[in-house]
Amino acid sequence: MRQSTTQITIDTRRQGLVDITAPIRRWVDAQAMQSGLLTVFCRHTSASLLIQENAAPEVRTDIEAYFERIAPESNSYLHDDEGPDDMPAHLRAALTQVQLSIPVIDATLALGTWQGIYLFEHRRRPHGRSLALHLIGD
Repeated sequence: MRQSTTQITIDTRRQGLVDITAPIRRWVDAQAMQSGLLTVFCRHTSASLLIQENAAPEVRTDIEAYFERIAPESNSYLHDDEGPDDMPAHLRAALTQVQLSIPVIDATLALGTWQGIYLFEHRRRPHGRSLALHLIGD
């Protein structure tokens, strides 16, 4: 068994889903492991990770709109240290996930045909989001 780890930074421009499949796939490919398990961990409390539809952009638009409805910006939150999008960002992250596990089979991510890996930025302003990657396998 071998292990590889790294950290990558994803720059976001706004709230929404950012397809991060390509940089993760490049790193996994460079590790030259035939089989294993990749863990992707988002090191933030106001961003999260999703595996989701990668073909129809309307899916991403609908997901973003849904989260705006269930965790809207509001003056009613007690926590607003960084502005009105602060607490909704934490709620949205709590409703999704900050860690993904993806099998590696035959030296490739075992994603489905229409699946992509997304960083879900929950804040309005740009951020540099740090992701920790851990691959174990052979």
